[in-house]
Amino acid sequence: EYLMAIQLIGGMAVPINARYKSSELAYVLENADIDLVVTHDRISEYANFAHLINKALVEKRGPRLKHLVMIGEPTEGFLDDAAFIKLGDSIDTDKVDTHRIGVSIRQPAIMMYTSGTTANPKGCPLNHEVLVRNGMNMNRSRYFLDSTDRFWAPLPMFHMAAILPMICCMHAGAAMLSMTHVEPGLSLKMMEENKVTVAFPSFPTIMQDLLNHPNFKTTDLSNLRRLNNVAPPDLLRQFQNALPHAIQTGAYGLTEAGGVIAFNHPDESLEERLHTCGKPMPGLLAKIVDPETLLEKVPGEKGEILLKGYSVFDGYYKAVEKNKEAFVDGWFRTGDLCSMNEEGGIEFHGRIKDMLKVGGENVAALEIESFLLTHPDVLMAQVIGVPDDRLSEVACAFIELQHDSTMTSDDLIEFCKGQIASFKIPRHVRFVRDWPMSSTKIQKYVLRDNFTPE
Repeated sequence: EYLMAIQLIGGMAVPINARYKSSELAYVLENADIDLVVTHDRISEYANFAHLINKALVEKRGPRLKHLVMIGEPTEGFLDDAAFIKLGDSIDTDKVDTHRIGVSIRQPAIMMYTSGTTANPKGCPLNHEVLVRNGMNMNRSRYFLDSTDRFWAPLPMFHMAAILPMICCMHAGAAMLSMTHVEPGLSLKMMEENKVTVAFPSFPTIMQDLLNHPNFKTTDLSNLRRLNNVAPPDLLRQFQNALPHAIQTGAYGLTEAGGVIAFNHPDESLEERLHTCGKPMPGLLAKIVDPETLLEKVPGEKGEILLKGYSVFDGYYKAVEKNKEAFVDGWFRTGDLCSMNEEGGIEFHGRIKDMLKVGGENVAALEIESFLLTHPDVLMAQVIGVPDDRLSEVACAFIELQHDSTMTSDDLIEFCKGQIASFKIPRHVRFVRDWPMSSTKIQKYVLRDNFTPE
């Protein structure tokens, strides 16, 4: 209700990653110019939001922040949800209607934060047109839902993989099934009891947890006709084999382009669906260029994928210089390494930018490196992404210590716990004395080539 109400009157909703720790939360609250924070009291082993917000505000409080609202039990420092809404009784409704009527479709409706090559995440304002047209396009051109469909979308609302399916379902009149926390046993039960027709796990971490759960083989998923995952071809083939009656399709996209610009069409062959992410949806354009010269590549050649069309955002929030780099002749530079076949199908090959994708969460290596360097015993830190059976990719930290330090891998990991989100904590630590260098920079590809799990 808050999400929709904010957008209805021309405000900008900012869903915040529930896994952020206080320092990350403090940054976003100030950077996004937050006026109002709404949270809830569903305290669990995953998060105590009141505690996190109060701790964040001790570190940094933006000048515009006026209200902290708690849905649930009364909490010190927060205004009760009902009491906050009662404050609205004194507001002139004609003034509210004026705000509502004056909202433009090109006005920002939501701002998602996404990690990039900088130390802090970047705000991506997405306007009403981006959200509504992309949700409608997802349904009309790729998913073909109707009011009888039941769409399981378990990802959190700070992900476009929840926002986009929600709008798609609203367009179709279909039911969307979400979750407070993804738990495989409960997920399977939910899909069986509600006769789910479309499942949107999206990331291998979630899909593998479903398949590996002891109840998977006895769960009736016979109503499932469609399955969405983004993963390497061999893994997608495993998912398709596990649910042969459902059509496994994938997607290519990013927050800056409204979540997804390309889905596989269900009529594509299995090999097309395993090896490409589909073609751009109607109204959206993509091309592959040499990342240095920006000359366009021929079909089949790898290069940086550039995007254009209604779903591409207008630029990062309060980042003039970054936006000058991000756009060229109206095309958005993704920093992703892709290729396109003769038919326009997109194949994803990795990230040109120094990024990791840990269990579906985007994180910049620099973000982790910057934190590790706050430890007094760390002289130099470099982070790379390395393969992981469950999370697809995890962080490996290469560390050069101060000469008299006796710090161990366990010490470093313990230092990270509770300070940065768990998906950012390195799963591997390697101590080094010499670095592979170019003339001026550490050669990370050499670190990747020399990495071994043990």
